[in-house]
This record gives sequence, structure tokens and C-alpha cells, in this order.
Amino acid sequence: MAWILLIVAGLFEVAMAYSLKMSDGFSHVWWAAGFLGFALLSFGLLALALKDLQVGTAYAVWTGIGAVGTAALGMIALGDDTSLVRIVSIGLILAGVVGLNLAGAH
Repeated sequence: MAWILLIVAGLFEVAMAYSLKMSDGFSHVWWAAGFLGFALLSFGLLALALKDLQVGTAYAVWTGIGAVGTAALGMIALGDDTSLVRIVSIGLILAGVVGLNLAGAH
């Protein structure tokens, strides 16, 4: 159950970053409110997941989901630059998260 909470928390982190972008410096009230709501949900679920998971691994997974998800969303939906270097870098983030999980699974 902790892993499910952690994954959902990471997805809310992506929603938080997207809302922050769409708020245009907090000038759009509803997007700014969405940012705050998603932030509370993301951090709250992370806190619950940390009751059962190691902090280093959980934090790496949470930020990994956020970083990879936000980068992908930016490239797909917001017109962010797409390049081989960016895609390889996303792959390296994923490899690091997987590596931390494998290192902690004993």
C-alpha cells in the first residue's frame, strides 16, 4: 500500500508542477489554488508512504516520478524542447531510481 501511495504522490507532484506553470507566476488564481492543493496532496501522501518505506528510496522515487513525469509532460503538452540528450537524461533518472530500489531490496 505504501508504494501505491508513493506513486500517486509522485503523480500529484507532476500535477503540482503543471499547475505552477499554468498559474503564470500565481497570476491565475485557479491554477495557483490547484498548485497548492496538489502540493498538499503530494506531500501528504509522501508522508504516509514514509511510515513504511526507507526515506532515501522513497524520496528518490517520488522526485523521480516528478522529474520524469514533468519533463515528459512539458515535451508532450507544453512544447518544451525534445532532444536526444533530454531523453537520455530522463532514462538516466529512471535508471537511478531503479538502482536505488534494487539496492534497498534485500
